[in-house]
Order: sequence, then structure tokens, then C-alpha cells
Amino acid sequence: MSANSKPAGNKPEDNSHDLFAVRQEKLENLQKDGLDPFYANCEQSHTSKQAVASYIDNEEAEQPYVKVAGRIVIFRVMGKASFIKLLDRDGRIQCYVTRDDVGVEDYQRFKKYDLGDFLGVEGPLFVTKTGEVTVRAKKITLVSKSLRPLPEKFHGLADEDQIYRQRYLDLIVNDKSRDTLQFRSHMIREIRQHMWEREFVEVETPVFQNISGGAAARPFLTQSNALGCDFSMRIALELPLKRLLVGGFDRVFEIGKVFRNEGLSRRHSPEFTMMEVYQSYSDYKGMMELFKSMIDRICENLLGTWEIQRPEGDSIDLKGDWRVARYKDLILETTQNSDWFSLSKADKLAATEKLGIEVNPELEDYEVTNNVFEKLIEPTLIQPTFVTHLPKELIPLAKLSSDDPDTVEVFELCINGQEIAPAYTEQNNPLAQREAFEKQAGEEIQNIDHDFLLALEHGMPPAGGMGIGIDRLVMMMRGTNNLRDTILFPTLKPTKAELRAQQGD
Repeated sequence: MSANSKPAGNKPEDNSHDLFAVRQEKLENLQKDGLDPFYANCEQSHTSKQAVASYIDNEEAEQPYVKVAGRIVIFRVMGKASFIKLLDRDGRIQCYVTRDDVGVEDYQRFKKYDLGDFLGVEGPLFVTKTGEVTVRAKKITLVSKSLRPLPEKFHGLADEDQIYRQRYLDLIVNDKSRDTLQFRSHMIREIRQHMWEREFVEVETPVFQNISGGAAARPFLTQSNALGCDFSMRIALELPLKRLLVGGFDRVFEIGKVFRNEGLSRRHSPEFTMMEVYQSYSDYKGMMELFKSMIDRICENLLGTWEIQRPEGDSIDLKGDWRVARYKDLILETTQNSDWFSLSKADKLAATEKLGIEVNPELEDYEVTNNVFEKLIEPTLIQPTFVTHLPKELIPLAKLSSDDPDTVEVFELCINGQEIAPAYTEQNNPLAQREAFEKQAGEEIQNIDHDFLLALEHGMPPAGGMGIGIDRLVMMMRGTNNLRDTILFPTLKPTKAELRAQQGD
């Protein structure tokens, strides 16, 4: 292949960059010398972090001989000696490469390597004059050649769209992105460990469902050629998990993808990760304790602090007791109208206009009130707040409150101005559940999950249930204000080129 030839499948404009041609020529020269820099494997004895930690702080001690590997992200050539830094899963490690240590031929070849190339480096550790633990290279091996240049750290990947479309580049040059997305994995591990230690069973339930349930949301629709029928992609995990309570699984949870065919924003994604948990012989108060103890574990084991800095400059305090406030009390406080819940719908709409929010007049009465909560109250709940006793019309799957039959025993945990986790005292009365479903469905009675009601009629123990938005939880814990920053590959509108490819052009 000549330096100007173009690999199949790439757009012509992608290959016109001079640096691509230069790197391709370097690859061809290596291959002519009998070297193939695309290894099947590369032995590592230490990661960057492990290597630095293994250094012995004693001038007379024999230092460990390590084998590290990673991508070149810093390259400083200084005649007969050079410094590079390799990036691996734990971070960066400096390597010192000299002609005397690796030999003239290998050193001359090494100087032609590029930022982005993957190297294996082995040698003893030492400390530079600036105090940095470094590998003194005795052997270097090019194990994967990078044919495209990396973006400049501060200027080459500033476009937000490119950050999300080419996440692999973002992870290379942006430490914050890499740290946030690694934190996500570690956080989920801590959550799972927390649940396992409390004897919860992790399960998997279907993504394709005959009837979407467990939330009020528009589903994505799909079709099965094999079965000759339509399915919807799940909008919640709830109903299959509660069937397991009926079946005798007293403590269950699932962490899985949920899909809602609705809006996109900095706080909403059509594809997101939820955790739902159900515990027999518990209630919504039991879910309060479960969630708070989970956050304490994450703060202690991963963050080392209970104070989260927000992009706005203030902080969230997760330590100590969290505020508990009734939904009705928050509404009355915000509207400054003690008769709010006695007002007609027309009067409420007039009041919302004075409050400065736009509300669709076609909404039901309780939905008008909920607009006040979502638009005026929720954004102000920065510190952890359990909002309890919501209107029964909003949540047909929860038990009625014993002290207020117009509300249900639930909480919506709001932190950072958004809902993080709703929880219920689950409805286990099949007759009351059927009535609530029918009232919610109205004329669309075919959308009721009759099989779930049939399961409930066989008997379900009292239970507490909770849903946790994993993406939003990471967003809050890492102090970012964009949900996409917490998702490795967020949903994006296809580019014009991708749309043309879909259409076969």
C-alpha cells in the first residue's frame, strides 16, 4: 500500500490529512524492515499506579524491574535521551529512554514514533531530580501504531458534539472525563456490593414487553419478525420485579437500561440506566434507610468526602440527616396560598401565570399542581430532600397514606435540583390496584397489564420499592451539570453522513 492510498471504508476527506500520510509511510517502513507493530499481546507486570507504588524510598535499595505498557501522550526528545509518558488504565507513568540503554538502532527507531502509539517499556525504576518516579527503559516495543494524530489537549477536542461522538478521543485527552466514567463503574460496583451484603438477589428482566408499565412515559416500539408481533421497549423495571415478589424472591434488584421516547436535554436521555429494588416486609421508610446507607458507602469508599462541589460554586452536603418534607406543604409554601388545593383548575391556572410558569390548560387538575412542583420547587432542592406523600393520581402503584387518602406513601428524593430516586410503599391489594390502573388508563383499557394483576391476585407481600437513576446519581456525585458526561456513548442525532449511509447513498 502506498503512502497516498486510502483504506477501504474511510471517507476520502479523512485521508487527506498530511499527518495521516506521514504515519502511514512510517508504518510501511517498519513493515519493510520486517516489523509488524500490531502485536497480539504485550506482557505487563505493573500498571502505572502499581509501578509508582512499588518504588522503594531508599537510595541503597535495588529498585523493582517493571514492565509497563500504554499510549504515548507526552514525547520529549533530547538528542541521546528522551522522556515519554505512557497512559494506561490507572493514569500516566514517565519513562526515560536513552541510546545507551536500548541501543543505537532501537533508539533511532524510537525517535520516529508518534504521540498516540502504544509501547511496551521495561526496566528498573528511579526518581528524577524533580522527584518523579520513572522507568529507566532497557527495552521498548512498539505494539500498536497510531495512524491518526491525537487532538491537542486544550484545543483539539473542545467541541461538545465531537466529545460525545468520538468519546474514545475524549477519554485519551480529558482526565476529567476518564475519571468520571471510571467512577461510574466503581460506583455501580459499590452499589452491587451493598445490595449483596443485604441479601438482595440481582436479576434480569425482559427489555421487550407486550405492555409498557411501571411509569407514565412514551415507549419505543419495535417488531419481532420471528413472533410476528409488536413489542415496546421497557420504560421501567417495576412490574416484572414485583412478579418476583409474588414468586417468593423477597429481596430483588436489577440494574438495567430503560428507554423512553421523549425529550433530550442536559438532564434527560431517551436511553438511561436505572436500578430498581424491591424488599418484602418493608415500606417507603425502609427505602429511605437503604438509599442513605448506600450513599454513605459511596462517599466513604470512593470519594472520601460527603461534600460535593457543584459547577455553580456551592456544594451539596450528604452528611447527617436529610430533610423530609411533604409535597402539599412545599406547594403551599411556594404558592403562598393556603387554599391552593381547594381552588378550581381555572383559578390554579391563573395563579401559575402569576407565578411566572407556563402550564398547558389541557392538563388535569393534579397535573397543574405538579407543574408548580417540577418548575418552581424541584430545581431549588439542592440539598437532599425526601419529598413525601404525593397525590395518589401521580403514582397508581403505591399504597394510599393512612392519614391522607388523597396521597400515597412515597418519597421522591431530590438532590441537585432534580429527582434522583422515587420510592413507594408498594400497593399489594389487587382490587385497589386494578381500580387505580383503570382510572389511569381511561378509555385505553387495553394498555392495562392484566397479567400483572393476575400475579397480584395470587398474593404479594407488603413491600418497599425504589428506583434510582444511575446516570443522574453519577452526575450529582461528580458535580457535573450534563447527563451526557456520565454516559460513555450518549444518544445523539445521526450526522448527515450517517443518515446518508442509512438511506444507502
